[in-house]
Amino acid sequence: MKNLIKVKKLLNTYNLDAYIIPKNDEFFGEYASPNRLKTISNFSGSAGFSIITKFVNYLFVDGRYSIQSKMESGKNFKIIEIPYHYPKNILNTNIINKIGYDPKLFTRSTLERYFSYKFQLIPINTNLVDEIFQEQRNKEKMFFKLDDKIVGESEHSKINRLFKVLNKNKSDSIFISAPENVAWLLNIRGQDNPNSPIPNARLIIDNKKNIYFFSNTKKIKNIKKQIKYNKISFYKFEEFYNILSKLNTKYFAIDKLTCSVFYESLISSKFIINYFEDPIYNLKSIKNKIEIENMKSAHIKDGVALTKFLYWIKQNKNFGFDELFLEKKLETFRKASKDYLYPSFNTIAGSGPNSAIIHYRSSRKTNRKIKKKDIFLCDSGGQYKHGTTDVTRTVCFSKPNQRIKDIFTRVLKGHIAVATNNLNKVNKGYLIDKKARAPLGKINLDYGHGTGHGVGFFLNVHEGPQSISKYNSIEIKEGMIISNEPGYYEEGKFGIRIENLVFVEKINKKLKFRNLTMAPIDKDLINEKLLNLKEKNYLTKYNLEVYTKISKFLNRHEKNWLRNSI
Repeated sequence: MKNLIKVKKLLNTYNLDAYIIPKNDEFFGEYASPNRLKTISNFSGSAGFSIITKFVNYLFVDGRYSIQSKMESGKNFKIIEIPYHYPKNILNTNIINKIGYDPKLFTRSTLERYFSYKFQLIPINTNLVDEIFQEQRNKEKMFFKLDDKIVGESEHSKINRLFKVLNKNKSDSIFISAPENVAWLLNIRGQDNPNSPIPNARLIIDNKKNIYFFSNTKKIKNIKKQIKYNKISFYKFEEFYNILSKLNTKYFAIDKLTCSVFYESLISSKFIINYFEDPIYNLKSIKNKIEIENMKSAHIKDGVALTKFLYWIKQNKNFGFDELFLEKKLETFRKASKDYLYPSFNTIAGSGPNSAIIHYRSSRKTNRKIKKKDIFLCDSGGQYKHGTTDVTRTVCFSKPNQRIKDIFTRVLKGHIAVATNNLNKVNKGYLIDKKARAPLGKINLDYGHGTGHGVGFFLNVHEGPQSISKYNSIEIKEGMIISNEPGYYEEGKFGIRIENLVFVEKINKKLKFRNLTMAPIDKDLINEKLLNLKEKNYLTKYNLEVYTKISKFLNRHEKNWLRNSI
């Protein structure tokens, strides 16, 4: 609250009516460091932004965080759900005109979408949150290079593929502003963000295939010698404008979705801008055979850890443990693998009413002990040396009531509908999404999130452009990895979600989803009367596949329990 008051005082100092504070940092990663939005609002979700005015504080979030935001920030903030309402529809132009923002934290397209041209948007080069509160920065950690045996393609090959696409753009130079795309292109990783092995770096590439690499130069000692490309040079971020000034080009391509106002302004002062979608997003969305095989290996290790955890939690009759304990317990099972590094996102371990909070994270304040009649939802994942995982399982500890079983089964039916979808006939995200929601829709129920998101290869656990959602029309192609996670949430009571990661495989010209995730689905929550024969066969086949692939890594008791899940 003290920080909020200090920001309000700065509005007068800078002659502003309002100030925008986003979740993202200047690199637009999902897991921002520093997290300025949390500093001001206490909101811990992965997406959202606030607008601080002299009289009212607004917090804009999507449907995933409607409950969570009220719990964490509802006392001091008015919660607004997007995309149903945007600032341009909420803010009174008679009272609010001058709105300040940090130009490094926003793209022009974002500002236009949220505010249109109704307001006077004023870039403030000094971030107002940083002015009153400076978060402790992580120690400098080195970037590192991945072996070609892990990624399946050299950086030289990727650069050549990229240029085949860029030649069609007819730009003299291009700015790669998204660090995750830098990571993919050069086969490097970093430790700049929690949960994601992303190196905070950016590139300029000119039409002669020269690459100008911008980063914290203290972190690049190792990779400078290892990158197999002789036309790359390394610079500090502060040298960006100097390098721009030396380029003898006319047209400059930028991605308007990831290039900040700050960098766009620098580039536009020297060059004619061509707006384009960074082609690396599409290139890295298609995983090669080696990446797929390595992802399979990572998921076997992850499946073993999760299955051991599920067995332990289902067998343990002492309900004295709580959510935070269970979160640590699962982490212990994952750490047993020498290839495990750290979680791919903050584990969601929600019991009872907490399971209804879609992106819940247990804390000392919200932590609750597990009760026998609770539904327990656990959404977790890991970063392994050769892959990224993300899986959700919902379990019960006693005989659930019929309504919960019916709803769980309908969520399962939606999950199976996605898993068995014929991609040769239905290959667009929004069409597959309809199939996932149909079983719940028959009893007028739905869920407030997408059915699936793309996943990176030892990169971000959330990756575009592909997704299974109401508004995504990207074609699902061979080699893509995507989550399959329908759910249902009843505020104050329970939440249900079933999530596997799948990849797209072509067999005899037929495109099909194949499961990466190998962990049993809780049969105690299923009403088998609601499943048709095809769905029953799918479930049996899946649980048998799980048993076949991971049973050899289990002890006798775990193995017997898993066998009974088939």
